[in-house]
Amino acid sequence: MTELSKPTRRTFVAGSLVAAGVAGGLLPAGTARAATAYTLTADGITVTALTDGTLVVGDGTERIRIAHFQVKDTVLGGQRTFGGTPSLVTLPDGRQAIRVEYKMSAAAQTITVTGTFDVTARRLHMRWDATSSHKMYLNSQFSRTTISPAAAEYATPVTRWNRDPGGGVPYETNDGIVYTDTWADTHAYFRLQSSRPDWTTRDWMHIVGTYDALGVLRHEADLVLGNLREVAANAAAVGRPVGIDLWTDQPFNLWYETGQPMPVNVQVVAGSGVTAPVTVSWFARDFDGTTLTSGSTVLPLAPGQSADHKVVVPALRQQGVAFVEVKAVTGGVEAFARTTLAVLPSYPYRGGGMFGIANYPWLLKPSKADIATLLQKIGVASVRIAYNGAPGIPPAELEALGIMPNIQHGDVVFDATPEQAKAWAAELVDVVVDARARYFEVDNERNQPWMSGLYADKYIRDGLRPVVERLAEVGADVKVMNNGLGGMDVNWVDSFHAHGGWDLIDVFAFHPGRGNFTPDYAPTPDEWVTGSNGSYWNFLGGVREAKRRIREYGGDKELWLTEAYACTRPNQWWNDTLRQAAENVLLTLALAKAEGVDGLNWYQLYDSTIHHPQEADPANPEYHHGLLHRDLSAKPSLLAFANATRVLEEAEFVRWLDFSKVDRHLQGLLFSTPDGPLSILWSRKDGYLLNADHVEGQAYYPHPEVWEDDWPTKTNVVVRGGELVEIDCIGRRRTLTGSRIRLTLDGAPRLYRGLSAQPELQLRLA
Repeated sequence: MTELSKPTRRTFVAGSLVAAGVAGGLLPAGTARAATAYTLTADGITVTALTDGTLVVGDGTERIRIAHFQVKDTVLGGQRTFGGTPSLVTLPDGRQAIRVEYKMSAAAQTITVTGTFDVTARRLHMRWDATSSHKMYLNSQFSRTTISPAAAEYATPVTRWNRDPGGGVPYETNDGIVYTDTWADTHAYFRLQSSRPDWTTRDWMHIVGTYDALGVLRHEADLVLGNLREVAANAAAVGRPVGIDLWTDQPFNLWYETGQPMPVNVQVVAGSGVTAPVTVSWFARDFDGTTLTSGSTVLPLAPGQSADHKVVVPALRQQGVAFVEVKAVTGGVEAFARTTLAVLPSYPYRGGGMFGIANYPWLLKPSKADIATLLQKIGVASVRIAYNGAPGIPPAELEALGIMPNIQHGDVVFDATPEQAKAWAAELVDVVVDARARYFEVDNERNQPWMSGLYADKYIRDGLRPVVERLAEVGADVKVMNNGLGGMDVNWVDSFHAHGGWDLIDVFAFHPGRGNFTPDYAPTPDEWVTGSNGSYWNFLGGVREAKRRIREYGGDKELWLTEAYACTRPNQWWNDTLRQAAENVLLTLALAKAEGVDGLNWYQLYDSTIHHPQEADPANPEYHHGLLHRDLSAKPSLLAFANATRVLEEAEFVRWLDFSKVDRHLQGLLFSTPDGPLSILWSRKDGYLLNADHVEGQAYYPHPEVWEDDWPTKTNVVVRGGELVEIDCIGRRRTLTGSRIRLTLDGAPRLYRGLSAQPELQLRLA
């Protein structure tokens, strides 16, 4: 956000309302109404300016009133308008518009605000220009009153799909925000390029302005009337020739039973000024790239008109995914959208699993009950952050679901006085006790700069020790974790041990961040290279070093990986493709089980961030760690997570498999299960580096589509006689029988049931 300073929500909103002089609605009962001055009409919309500058917007019925505007400068603070004088003006294209010269208070005569309002089909365009003799903040507000709505207003961040000109996978970028007001027969959509819902109140809507070349602070917004999806309303609001939205009526686009056709709803809207045909085409592919359905149709759309269509994807016979793209083209302009459909049959978990979610399940969409069901269906055994008053599902409700609530909390204040540290710890422990947490992770990633070894002493003195002492005072039965370290920071751990921190914890916690390395890449610390793209960010090498330190330092500590991930930032060599991520989810969880890890929390459930929910940022990795896409459809990673929790729930690790006599590149893990031996097999003929052919010094790397197998080297082996069940990373199964069963192995891990407890003796090169 570009501004002189960033006021807090409390300061900004409180200041706004004080300046505005309002405690409630802007149109209290009994307020005298001004007379009509001017009226503009277009198809489906009428806008009337009253003599006091208020705009009345409707479609035969009064829907919205827009009255005042508020700006804030560095000297006078927040200043609002008090009425205005309307007039008619002619726009450069010959259309008429209403202009309002707003009146300011006597104390704010150095500020001017002018509004210009014009209409097209079903759409009002609004522009407020402000000047001041002082520097103005970019954050402003306008007042709007919704007349007798049927539901509360809500905000929807809107994104737009883009094709990368350099190739690679399509990606989403932010495309504004839409506030929706609802009546029984229609809706109104306020579209703004930038607005913060937490700075928007019942009476004032937050809007961000930009300075033009003449130093005028310009704010623009649009209001669309009709029955549209927010994405379609957004396209209509900005006058885009065509816009498109996809959705299903199924939470997370996820079906919990096989054999059901999967209907996808499509809405297309024309934002241009002329009636034109729109060609709509679509396809759906499965994980192998097989086309499940495709087709096209032509829709004639008038300006501002929308049309609905339905694409039915055939039923999947087993657990799996379908990738859907729908494209709309008119006049050579294309809009398209993608989503993912998934089938995840129910599974009778027995409880007591070791895999959980690292962050709050904070986005309770489409509902808290749907999120709770999803957590249970994918085998989530714990939530790392859950306490009363936190975002997401409260700890007592998680416990009722059979999910263990834990806490990661508290920002240690280095160099606090003993009294301050004690008071801080007491407040923190109250939260822990109130939540009945089983595990308490004190702070998060305080080992920065990585591998510097700094601040472990201060962390112990000012945070960990006061917390442990307070827990003892209140008799809390909770297992204490150190702050989850970013990477396996051996230098910080050595300092932590040297300063007495090891004896204060029950659990050692760290985050095995992973770059473009396969999860089974295991360099030792003397080989690690630090830096944002260094080999320090590896999985298995870090886990093994953590286990070594636990043995060396003693105390029988548990080992928890409180953040593990497979980031899918698009078209970046350092991050996983969507297909690699699914493969790596399965292998990560299997390796954690094999290495004796006590608990692993996946980071995180959703793409986007808690402070920017369902927004898009293709350049920021923090927006791409979820098991769910930004639109809440399931990534293949979600099915891989559920696949791993199911096959590993009652599995016991036996040993690493040694195929050196068959092929030295073949790797494997052997587990025992109630259903017999379970083998996980893969090959490393293509090495431990993902996207290894990237251009040195260039972050961009065109990711292949998720349905494309990108392991170039295949190893064919045969197993003599019998029956095998092969399970791929997302849980699809196939039964293989015959006197010579042929298997193809590559870098993707696959599970096999039906091999003996000595697979090395059964496999031979084909």
